[in-house]
Amino acid sequence: MQVILHLGVHCTDDDRLLKGLLRNADTWRHEGVAIPGPSRYRALLSEAVNSISSGRPTPEAREILLDAILSEDPDDVKRLVLSHRNFLCVPRLALQDGLLYRLAERRLRTLRGLFEEDDLELHIGLRDFATWLPALLRDSPNDEPGAVLHGADPMQLRWSSFLRRIRADLPDVPITVWANEDTPLIWGQLLRRMAGVPLDRKITGAFDMLSAVIAPEGMRRFRAFLKENPDLPEPQKRKVMAAFMDKYALTSEVEEELDMPGWDAPYVDMLSELYDDDLDRISQIDGVTLVMP
Repeated sequence: MQVILHLGVHCTDDDRLLKGLLRNADTWRHEGVAIPGPSRYRALLSEAVNSISSGRPTPEAREILLDAILSEDPDDVKRLVLSHRNFLCVPRLALQDGLLYRLAERRLRTLRGLFEEDDLELHIGLRDFATWLPALLRDSPNDEPGAVLHGADPMQLRWSSFLRRIRADLPDVPITVWANEDTPLIWGQLLRRMAGVPLDRKITGAFDMLSAVIAPEGMRRFRAFLKENPDLPEPQKRKVMAAFMDKYALTSEVEEELDMPGWDAPYVDMLSELYDDDLDRISQIDGVTLVMP
């Protein structure tokens, strides 16, 4: 069985990716793709990992877990798709001890043990620290930056380091990542990749994120363009989407309010430049696939 785990990160798609997958779940079920609702597994998965403090999971742990998660016979499932943004930790602990997701290796190693006989894949949306850290602060119960940063220097944070840690600890687990800022243009590709279906297949909700960030008139024109050009290749389609975003983007949806004490415009710009450079490094990491428009 292939086990696909979407880990977030926090403050990226806010479960919209999971909702998009669930919209297509009935169609994909006939192909052996299981997408259970989050209430069936999130608490259960966390409890299972928490309960295994050391050593290896018992041989029957996987079967017990699958029986609880799946409504269908596990033998009929070829690909199990799960999404759990709090699997590594809750938002306020994302930078515990000044390190990005400090417990990632330990928790993922335990999960790997639970699904030892399966092919595990990780899917992770990343985000510019210039917007991620303020969003993380808003998502945490304490409104003091220090309570979220835990001593971390934003200028020193790198997603590439986080990903290299996971790859070093779990070299057999492939990772698919993307920049959250690109999601309106690659939304359909993310849904298809997680489900393991052909990247050119028609699916429900492929343009949901695009419609959320551009004006209704722009969306009407975009759909009309697709109707007139039904055989447009995916790369060309994404270029057209980018053009429509440039022209019809809703300012309220694409511009973010940054509110971190002590941050000025040059500081924010530098964080964004470092993030862009880091994405280039991420694209070179063995075993990591960076999905781009």
